[in-house]
Amino acid sequence: MSILWFLVVGLVAGWLAGILVKGGGFGLVGDLIVGVIGAFLGGFLFSTFGVSMGGGLVGSLIVATVGAVVLLFIVRLIKRA
Repeated sequence: MSILWFLVVGLVAGWLAGILVKGGGFGLVGDLIVGVIGAFLGGFLFSTFGVSMGGGLVGSLIVATVGAVVLLFIVRLIKRA
């Protein structure tokens, strides 16, 4: 996947995660950062549990969004403490 597609998937995943986790997102740069880090986290989690979403754009978006949601939950748990 080219770097441009990786960033687009990260941006969309960060935006979706911001909506799913009780919030409206973090702006363009914030959503991009959350989505990209979430993509790495999601890839790690999915490979750890032996789950494969395929190699397409939709599979990448699902993995990145799940990772971004997990990341936001962790950040909000730490922020409350």
